[in-house]
Amino acid sequence: MELANRQWWVERWLELLDSYRFKKRLERGRNYAREGNVLSIEFVGSQVLAKVQGSEAQPYQVSLSLASFTDEDWSFITQTMSEKAIFSAQLLAGEMPANIEDVFTANGLSLFPFSLTEIRSRCSCPDKANPCKHIAAVYYQLSDRFSEDPFVLFQLRGRTKTEILDTLRQLRSNKVNSESNTSSLDSTSDVIATEKSSQSTKTKTSENTDLKNFWQYNEPLEPSLVVITPPTEGKIILDLLGEIPLATADAEALKQYLIQVYQTTSQQAIMTALNRD
Repeated sequence: MELANRQWWVERWLELLDSYRFKKRLERGRNYAREGNVLSIEFVGSQVLAKVQGSEAQPYQVSLSLASFTDEDWSFITQTMSEKAIFSAQLLAGEMPANIEDVFTANGLSLFPFSLTEIRSRCSCPDKANPCKHIAAVYYQLSDRFSEDPFVLFQLRGRTKTEILDTLRQLRSNKVNSESNTSSLDSTSDVIATEKSSQSTKTKTSENTDLKNFWQYNEPLEPSLVVITPPTEGKIILDLLGEIPLATADAEALKQYLIQVYQTTSQQAIMTALNRD
């Protein structure tokens, strides 16, 4: 992975590895990872299970895990996340908010381990040193997994992507409903007037149904039933329109600028949909 393309959470993980005092041992593991010796990585709950090809015919079995947070810890964490729509928006977009660690520290926790000694690891190889080069190779391979899916970090602490997003949606929905109920109690007369107007509109609509109004829907959607997700494809409109009719350098600079604009606009749209104040 090129330095310029590394996300900040990947950098944090690599800095953790670089802080280890036995550099040569990790360097051998890095070479193993680069050479493709890590044959597979899978997640079983909050545990990482990997197969690493060593000098023997059969690959070695490697397992890694971090201390999982308790259900109570995660309840406080997701509650804190839900209080800021920007967190929900970025996480739904598959991004790790830059200040997400503040959520954990505010609850007396740390998302990232402070040192490699906090990572419980085991390898079936005869090397008594820990980490051995097979474990170290999995450490480096995990950085690529973090880049592809930052939610892997949360899974190592005991919560899957689906569990976190479902909880955030539910908390956001409860907040919207609570604000709606409070508003209703404070303005009863306005609600009654609105209902009368709505009933009148429905009556007129039913009496004058035509194709022009066929697709209109004047009732609010139930927030908990609305799933807000970013586009599944990474294409932008420029990919569909073809090459920009400018000099190569100018066209590339313009495209990179517009990509950033599209990403910002998409993220802002999700934030708006989540009713951010």
